[in-house]
Amino acid sequence: MTTKVQWKRLETTSGANPKPRHGHRAVAVKDLIIIFGGGNEGIVEDLNVFNCTTNQWFQPVVKGEIPTGCAAFGFATDGIRILVFGGMIEYGKYSADLWELNPLTWTWKKIKPKPPRTSPSPCARLGHTFTYADGKYYVFGGLANDSKDPKQNLPRYLNDLYALEGKGNSFSWEQPILRGAQPMERESHSCVAYRGQTENRPKLLIYGGMNGHRLGDLWSFHIDFPQWTQITSSGLAPQPRSLHSAVVIGHRMLVFGGWVPLIFSDKNEQITHEKEWKCTNTLASFNL
Repeated sequence: MTTKVQWKRLETTSGANPKPRHGHRAVAVKDLIIIFGGGNEGIVEDLNVFNCTTNQWFQPVVKGEIPTGCAAFGFATDGIRILVFGGMIEYGKYSADLWELNPLTWTWKKIKPKPPRTSPSPCARLGHTFTYADGKYYVFGGLANDSKDPKQNLPRYLNDLYALEGKGNSFSWEQPILRGAQPMERESHSCVAYRGQTENRPKLLIYGGMNGHRLGDLWSFHIDFPQWTQITSSGLAPQPRSLHSAVVIGHRMLVFGGWVPLIFSDKNEQITHEKEWKCTNTLASFNL
């Protein structure tokens, strides 16, 4: 089923546009879109804000413990504070640091969360997802560098899941005990939070990513009963992809863009050895 949608370009914005970049992240707090980091001939560390009411760009004056720039990091908000986790701070050097940004005062603060009771804290990584759902922040997957020399790259794809809970100024990691099969290791996937009206249970939805080849599988994680379930969908599925974006609007998950295989099977099969890929501007809608 094809749904009719229409793009509209914002032509009448004011203020200085952010510099070109990739690997940045954005969150929405009330009528503000807040963009941080990314890379373009080096890692950038500026903070750019777009006011959706006035269509104006501005760079707030930040204070506090200001983090260095990073790319492909986790960026999430509960609507009151914004958290940054992990990412690449320079080539081959990944981070496991956690930072908090107050969007009212534009004050940064470095957070030192307590580790899980029965496992180590999440390792340094990039390309993971960091999603706020049901009172906690969830980290899934990503790419680690197991080389002790940051100039060398020994990549390791991840499929671990961590929950971060904040009570006041105190944060702590926990690692849920999972049931059943789990998604395969990946990075540059997407994750959205969703609570259905009928089922009324909080869940995470993981889609796509990269693990030597582009992935097109869709998984659901029930937060109240920690179990992964692979979703078998109907309809015209989008091509497997990585570095895309996904959002939930109402009862639909919209997936936009990303990198897809240049040569693709009509049977929607995964290609295990990709020689070429391309950037796409396709938009897909999944009825939740």
